[in-house]
Amino acid sequence: MNSPVDIHRRTWIAREEQAERLIPLVGGLYRNRGVVTSIHGRRLIGLNSIDLIKAHKFARQAGADELSLDASTAVLEALTALHPGPASLDIARLHAAYVARGQGGDLVEFLRGEVAEILVEDDGEPEPKDVVLYGFGRIGRLLARLLISHAGSESGLRLRAIVVRQGSEDDLVKRASLLRRDSVHGPFAGTLTVDTENNTILANGTLIQVIYSNDPATVDYTAYGIHNAIVVDNTGRWRDREGLEQHLRSKGVARVLLTAPGKGDVKNIVHGINHGDIAATDRVLSAASCTTNAITPVLAAIDEAYGIVRGHVETVHSYTNDQNLIDNFHKGSRRGRSAALNMVITETGAAKAVAKALPQLAGKLTGSAIRVPTPDVSLAILSLTLQRPAARDELNGYLRAVSLHSKLRQQVDYIESPEVVSTDFVGSHRAGIVDGLATIADDDNVIVYVWYDNEFGYSCQVVRVIEEMAGTHPAVLPPRVDVTLESMKDLAPAVV
Repeated sequence: MNSPVDIHRRTWIAREEQAERLIPLVGGLYRNRGVVTSIHGRRLIGLNSIDLIKAHKFARQAGADELSLDASTAVLEALTALHPGPASLDIARLHAAYVARGQGGDLVEFLRGEVAEILVEDDGEPEPKDVVLYGFGRIGRLLARLLISHAGSESGLRLRAIVVRQGSEDDLVKRASLLRRDSVHGPFAGTLTVDTENNTILANGTLIQVIYSNDPATVDYTAYGIHNAIVVDNTGRWRDREGLEQHLRSKGVARVLLTAPGKGDVKNIVHGINHGDIAATDRVLSAASCTTNAITPVLAAIDEAYGIVRGHVETVHSYTNDQNLIDNFHKGSRRGRSAALNMVITETGAAKAVAKALPQLAGKLTGSAIRVPTPDVSLAILSLTLQRPAARDELNGYLRAVSLHSKLRQQVDYIESPEVVSTDFVGSHRAGIVDGLATIADDDNVIVYVWYDNEFGYSCQVVRVIEEMAGTHPAVLPPRVDVTLESMKDLAPAVV
């Protein structure tokens, strides 16, 4: 029983048992305290034992030793004893700080100081904010999944209603079925119950009213107990202020967020970049586009360290519902040709839209797009001329540090693998993922490849904007740090 085969097997079983003990700790912190735990940005909520083990191994890719399950258990138990309020806590970075500054001391007391700003005196919970989804397409259904998954703690956002045009007599059943099953993102994680008499969907304890309407200005949300709601318009039908303000004429609506680039004077918000520009008086906002959200944080980081003189953004983009499956009439150029059979050159406003979030890049970027026969995950190729020369390893090291430590660590991810392909990024919570092995640097000319889940990653960014509008965006701890070329070498996490 002491052969290498037996030893490895027993070791693995022990690790599974350790990981299983983490599940109630992770779940309890989330359900009871609204705490989202992660390891270098890899969320732990809802993971099984195998996925928890994999999340711990990610530390190796992050340039550190593997985080042990024992260390995670200790941190999670200590956090549970402290009664924190809603927050996003990276237990790997918290433990690294403990090792660096508090080894040998009391872990609970050390963490008390690290998370002092979110500790609460009592168990009172703030009232959740009502959210309405106007439209229920690809982005709408992913937003519903995210909002439902975030409802574990009642201190944040609460999905109250979905507004659609009735498409058939069994419309409600069909809508629920599309929420339950998804060819790209898999089955809904939970249970759904449809009540056709009351036009509701009960999803993991969240009761969602389905409202049928053709006019955004005439819905009485208060009749359903919905007040001061944030309406998320994901139809794309109205993109200017005049069109979107129709929602504000409906009873029970406080603010409107568009999940597409806004036109005119509508603020385009890329969370992590200019969400601080959201004012209490802003009643209509845009969450920009998936591509703008993917590239703007990476461009901001590169511009801060090296300065961008000019550049071109080429997006290799999965086809969308706007295109035809087979050749047929389309008002747009080339988009009438079969999306499933062709690469289609088309336009993108993402490069120009970057300037709405990063004014210093106005007029410096051009852009175009190629739609390709894949259903999800796209690739942005940033070809940039910089003010100062960049070595490949230095640039990659900097972007890796940005993904782990900076104010953009919820937006930017980094990976180095010779085998990754687009489907490996389905379900990423980050706006964009830098592919380090693809980076090219030649003096002041660099090419950076950024993967992004143009559906799910973008939807995560939209939820962050909704949280900012509602005042419920959780604190992110440990605090973000300023990452510079000079400081990045000192930022490698020491995880044991």
